[in-house]
Amino acid sequence: MLRIVVINSKGGCGKTTISTNLASFYAASGHHAALFDYDPQGSSMRWLRSRPAEEAGIYGVTANQSAARATTMSWHLRLPPETGQLIIDTPPGLKGSALVEQIKGADCILIPVLPSPIDIFATADFIRDLLLEAKVRQTRTRIGIIANRVRKNTLAFQALERFLRTLSIPVVARLRDSQNYVKASEEGLGIHELKNKPVYVDKMHWRGICDWIEQRPSSTVKEKMTEIEQPDDEE
Repeated sequence: MLRIVVINSKGGCGKTTISTNLASFYAASGHHAALFDYDPQGSSMRWLRSRPAEEAGIYGVTANQSAARATTMSWHLRLPPETGQLIIDTPPGLKGSALVEQIKGADCILIPVLPSPIDIFATADFIRDLLLEAKVRQTRTRIGIIANRVRKNTLAFQALERFLRTLSIPVVARLRDSQNYVKASEEGLGIHELKNKPVYVDKMHWRGICDWIEQRPSSTVKEKMTEIEQPDDEE
């Protein structure tokens, strides 16, 4: 089972967007995906409750400390044996032992960052904590950056690109700023599951992310997807 942690100490950077779209992409590809929501706001679980019954199923758990009042946390966080991918949506503000505990056993860590000065500075501090306090480099855990809500040819995007070039961490994807993500979230869908919407470019972004997670050039996720449709006119 792959354990994928989506994390950044900065709130509002798109952790839930990344987590839900990743879980739905795996599920729609025929995999048994699970989604743990550690954020007390519970956005991932609200998304999952909105998910149409006819779409591929995702095993979801409200995983914050106050969720398991009637049972032990270890029992509450149990997984179906067939689970292939566990995606973890983390809360903001993690530091010290809480940060170390959250990334324990992770195969991949995905760090979303927005193209704004506040987000860039906060992410730089978080990456420092990740490397120095959590000592991720001493493990086999792989770290990747996802630039989120980007608009090319803007000063904010150029500043983000300069920041990303200073890191020795791969940029896995640059996700465009699209209202399709808002619509998908409202309907309990992944962006690639939207009907009659121009999402070809976005689908390719998510295939690239999953290929990086799987660490092979032609992943089983790609092989199990239905035939790629021709590029639509993007919005």
